[in-house]
Amino acid sequence: MIGIVAVSHSARLGEAALELALQMVHDGGVRVEVAAGAGVDADGVPILGTDAVAVAAAIDELAADCDGVLVLMDLGSAVLSAELALELRSSVVPVRLAPAPFVEGLLAAAVSAAAGGSLDDVASEATAALGAKTGALGVEEEHVSGTPDTPVSDADADVQVRRVRVRNPLGIHARPAALIAKAAAGADVRLRRLPDGPDAAAASLTRLLVLGARHGDELELSAHGDGATEVLDRLVALFDDGFGEGTDDVSQESRPESDAVPTTRAAEAPPSTPEKGTGPTREFAAGSVLRGRGVSPGQVAARVVHLAPPLPEPDPDTVVAEADRDSEVSAIEWAAVAVADQLRSRTAQATGETKAILDASRLLASDPELVSEATALVRSKGRSAARAVWETAVVHEKALAALGGRMAERIADIRDVRDRIIAEILEVDMPGVPERDEPFVLVAPDLAPADTALLAGGACVALVTSQGGPTSHTAIIARSLGLPAVVGLDDAEAIPAGVMVLVDGDRGTVEVEPAESVITLARASATAVDFDGVGVLAGGYRIPLLANVGGAADAVSAASAHAEGVGLFRTEFCFLDRVDAPSIDEQVAAYRGVLAAFPERKVVVRTLDAGSDKPLPFANADSEDNPALGVRGLRIARRRPQLLDDQLSALARAAAEEAAHVEVMAPMVATVDEAAGFAERCRAAGLDRVGIMIETPSAALLAAELFEVVDFVSLGTNDLAQYTMAADRLLSDLGDLNDPWQPAVLRLIGIVGDAGSAAGKPVGVCGEAGGDPELAPVLVGLGVTSLSMASRSLGRVAARLSAVSPAACRRAAAAAIAAPSAAAARAAAAAALAESVD
Repeated sequence: MIGIVAVSHSARLGEAALELALQMVHDGGVRVEVAAGAGVDADGVPILGTDAVAVAAAIDELAADCDGVLVLMDLGSAVLSAELALELRSSVVPVRLAPAPFVEGLLAAAVSAAAGGSLDDVASEATAALGAKTGALGVEEEHVSGTPDTPVSDADADVQVRRVRVRNPLGIHARPAALIAKAAAGADVRLRRLPDGPDAAAASLTRLLVLGARHGDELELSAHGDGATEVLDRLVALFDDGFGEGTDDVSQESRPESDAVPTTRAAEAPPSTPEKGTGPTREFAAGSVLRGRGVSPGQVAARVVHLAPPLPEPDPDTVVAEADRDSEVSAIEWAAVAVADQLRSRTAQATGETKAILDASRLLASDPELVSEATALVRSKGRSAARAVWETAVVHEKALAALGGRMAERIADIRDVRDRIIAEILEVDMPGVPERDEPFVLVAPDLAPADTALLAGGACVALVTSQGGPTSHTAIIARSLGLPAVVGLDDAEAIPAGVMVLVDGDRGTVEVEPAESVITLARASATAVDFDGVGVLAGGYRIPLLANVGGAADAVSAASAHAEGVGLFRTEFCFLDRVDAPSIDEQVAAYRGVLAAFPERKVVVRTLDAGSDKPLPFANADSEDNPALGVRGLRIARRRPQLLDDQLSALARAAAEEAAHVEVMAPMVATVDEAAGFAERCRAAGLDRVGIMIETPSAALLAAELFEVVDFVSLGTNDLAQYTMAADRLLSDLGDLNDPWQPAVLRLIGIVGDAGSAAGKPVGVCGEAGGDPELAPVLVGLGVTSLSMASRSLGRVAARLSAVSPAACRRAAAAAIAAPSAAAARAAAAAALAESVD
């Protein structure tokens, strides 16, 4: 291993550069020490400077574990301090001082060291790092150190070649380059930009960046030697997935050659389009229904509150005198550090996806490039500190707007960090989520991640925005908080403050001034109801109420809500951010976190349900025209059987180490042979209780035969409705078809319930229908023996079931399946339950 010492005059700069570098090597594998600053003065203010003793100590710290140490320096006396440190150190490990650019060099060196490069390799990568930036800007570099790349000859007998297209909107920038270098570590792999562009070694972050590969470019990957096939498979999967940044495919064949590859640079990007929904409020007729996109389910009624407006644009005409510019620069640096600290504190209090999103905002606030660009405007043009930050943010916003798609959804993050830094500079309050005692619906153009995360535990009960999409941070955090949310609603900001609205996150609608009866029903469904941990019908008939979870944090929350166990552990949620398959040890650790929350209670584990709306790069390497009907769920084992075998081994180990009662089920089963094969593999791995998901109409119709080879089934009502009604569940326009109340769906559930009863085996429901208090009695009447749901729904479902008898449930089920439509089924079931005297 090669260690790295970063020597800087500024502790803040050193730490920020390190933080940025370590983002390139997510799972570690590199040791970096920062020797920065010269202590603090009597008031605790950091002193700019370098300390040779500190540099020597950092080298000695690394010497015990590293085969060599590379020292990177920012400027001036840092070089002298590094040279003196070589004389002061007590270790004898080889040390190299690199004349590399500080930030770019540290990024390149960290990736090279993490990939196992020698001291010479790491030094060469660091020294050549500036080539990527000069190449991108069209500046010729006089000298680039390092050994010239030698392409792999096509004449090599064992060479393997693949072609890929750059599908992520930003092209091969630093993070994708780091992922490529990591995936190719230890192998001889080269990339060449077609048709006649340059080529580069995959292990070289710097030379990958110099390729200049943009969205739409085609690349040739070549490798030879042992393991070439596996390495190329990993790389192809990375490109197909867009390196985790999303894909924006362009059909090259259908476009003119001159328009095949977008090459607009950030500085040349067109102005961003005007924000939707801005403008004065207006009157809406009572009962008006506005349509957007539902991104977080639920229905709630409350009055509108608008997000506080952003800070006003700082005066562009102010020119700071030369003598005062240092203090303005210092104000920017201190403000960025303060904001990063604030976000770090909020990150520490968050969990799951909210934590990851806030952490990304924190990294943005501490990005040394953002700070250096703003300070450059102060020094060169005399901009005020606030104005410099504003102008720097505008450049970044335009670049994201030009990319469109998912990247454009990140504009809110840039503006959030911008406003926080400016507010810190000006010492004014930060605009954001207003505080209210009464429940309210928050309406805004969009929400920054730091604001959205603050909604937990507050009075906000729903979100409505004019911007954003299903992958925006508003959507992600709203789902994690259980807040109904509608985004992309053009008229959102025109709704007057104080107006009562009904937000339906399932159908993507906002009803203005709804009828009082509608409001009453919505408020009743939103009221939290405590669950005592026992699901039971009137008369004492037991119906276990379980929780759906996606990881350890969810499991802890579910246990706190007194769930009787876990009816659906979505294992793929533990690995959505992975580009390579988790090891068995990593899986065991993730699974034990869930099992530990439910000792001596049932935990039903679903094997990886990758594909469709939950693609995993290591499981779904191929793009599909219709992924909902493609290689997903259990079908992945046809292509990658080792993935399933490893998961079953990990589950067996985790089950042996915890006290939970583990049951395992496979998703997307369509035939009896598939179910039998899965059961055989589970039992061979040491897992005794085996089941399947009923998500396809074929599985429902074959339920009796399936019960001959499995111990239980669980109905995934979301997909069962999608496949029964031939309606994509991701399209809000088809929300009326994707309704578990559809009689066709209910009749299939009834077939499964009858088969389970005849076989004497359990039939669970773990789809969204399981958490519907009005549908729960119908499901029980159809033969369902347990219900699994989001933890927040446990109390309401338990309360509804406790008021009905088994006979009443059967009458409601019979009335519902005999109805001609979903609406009629609801009405018929409600009438049957209301007339019941049991």
